Amino acid sequence: MKMLIISDIHANWNALQAINETADLIVCLGDLVDYGPSPAECVSWARAHADVIVQGNHDHAVGYGADPQCNAAYREMALATRDICMRILRENDKEYLRSNPREISFEFGGKRFYAVHASPIDPLHRYLPNPLTEEVLAKEVETVDADVILMGHTHLPSIFHIQGKTVINPGSAGQPKQGDPRASYAVWEDGAARLRKTEYPVEKTIRQIETMPMEKAFIARLAEILRTGRK
Repeated sequence: MKMLIISDIHANWNALQAINETADLIVCLGDLVDYGPSPAECVSWARAHADVIVQGNHDHAVGYGADPQCNAAYREMALATRDICMRILRENDKEYLRSNPREISFEFGGKRFYAVHASPIDPLHRYLPNPLTEEVLAKEVETVDADVILMGHTHLPSIFHIQGKTVINPGSAGQPKQGDPRASYAVWEDGAARLRKTEYPVEKTIRQIETMPMEKAFIARLAEILRTGRK
């Protein structure tokens, strides 16, 4: 049995379309929106295809008109794209973003899974340090009763084996930040976790971002992130 794990799409429809995996279960760890040019398409995809989904901080921000509580380097850019997303999305799409749970437990292939966007300690906003150590991560997940823990938010793909638990961060499908611009995701198949990447038309997404009604400095910064896969 195969599970596809996707996180941090950030309105990058071109990247999402490039992930060509068949799976028995699709799990989305949130942040469908903000930064990218195609929030409606990404929300529509999630509504149609995500079997399990949790709310990300940017989903919460767009759904409620709230502060996504990004770090200082991204805050103004996040607020600008939040406002664009709020204008583009229909009310029922924003209601969908509001309605998704902040954490969820489920079973798959005889294993117990727990999914959250950021951290069990703070499902929406907590940023874990980079580099992430096993000692730090162990404290984050010690109270979770599950065999496999799925976490996103940092845009940094990783797999850890701690205290008899497997912790998977699939990285970011729509805005990778580990030095590789390819869309990042993970699969769980027959009891094993694997990180995967796929190329997508980055320049097409950038051309679409260039049409967004926001400051040129934000457009340039987003283009740089997508081209380099770096913060």
